[in-house]
Amino acid sequence: MLTAKQHELLLFINTRLNESGVSPSFDEMREALDLKSKSGVHRLISALEERGFIRRLPNRARALEILKVPESAAPAAHAPRPVIQAAANDTIEIPMHGRIAAGTPIEALQGTEGFAVPAALLGPGEHYALEVSGDSMVEEGILDGDFALIRKVDTARDGEIVVALIDNEEATLKTYRREGRTIRLDPANARYEPQRYDEGRVSIQGRLAGLIRRY
Repeated sequence: MLTAKQHELLLFINTRLNESGVSPSFDEMREALDLKSKSGVHRLISALEERGFIRRLPNRARALEILKVPESAAPAAHAPRPVIQAAANDTIEIPMHGRIAAGTPIEALQGTEGFAVPAALLGPGEHYALEVSGDSMVEEGILDGDFALIRKVDTARDGEIVVALIDNEEATLKTYRREGRTIRLDPANARYEPQRYDEGRVSIQGRLAGLIRRY
């Protein structure tokens, strides 16, 4: 048996995976369940994992796989769609646009070399890759030296991790929030403060779609 909150979180994750193929962030889960902190989300995920409803995919940020859902919640026509793991030889080359700050903003996107990516990590749309520089997104599992896979979009919803271009000069990887006419870019590291800019200074260059880590 699942508790009401465990059941609610499982359905929320399953819905987001079916819609976009990408797990929701911990902030999105916290807001969806009206929890006060992300520690509550961690406890719920651990409980679902122990009960065999989900599993965390190794070496990928925000990667959860649905193993089963209660019968009443399963789609009638098909089973819940898991996060797909690609075969090693099934790759697509996307542009590599240099380094992106996960801390203080650095120089804007540049570079045009190619980057081979497992095809199943990419959903619909156009994508590019960025190498992460900095540690301000570590609480979302995004580490210095990781390769962020970015889907090209020019709009964002609250809670999404985006590439934001500031004053057409500096790019940064942060969680997007809107406060009236102000854009707040939130880090995921208690050592860093949110960055706030007038909406006219910020343009969205893409949304995080996946992550690759090399050892």
